[in-house]
Amino acid sequence: MNINSVSGISNVGTANSFSGKAGALQADTSGSFAEKLEQAERSINKTQDAAKLKKVCQDMEAVFLNFMMSKMRETVPKDGLLKESNAQVIMTSMLDTELTKNMSQAGGIGLADLLYRQLSQDREANGESQTP
Repeated sequence: MNINSVSGISNVGTANSFSGKAGALQADTSGSFAEKLEQAERSINKTQDAAKLKKVCQDMEAVFLNFMMSKMRETVPKDGLLKESNAQVIMTSMLDTELTKNMSQAGGIGLADLLYRQLSQDREANGESQTP
């Protein structure tokens, strides 16, 4: 049985010439691949940053609405018949917090959208694409 043709000794020079060409090809394309990878990462970061900014704006609107709701409740006259317990005050506060979160997520009063547009424009004007 002849195994000389299978031996890598006779094809060593040929293999080296192929690997040299492949290495040069990889060097040429790796720069563009790295650039494409960085661009993809930046676009993902921008998308994630936009989502985080939107969430923060909604949270800010919820805080504003919660403050407004608590001030509105303070204007309602207290009834002298039923005494308000501490548990009732806490429960009302928790109810207001959840209501205002849901109001903000459902569109709220438009404050979150206004904040988002303004802050997005400010970020684009300043060229900030990365989070600090």
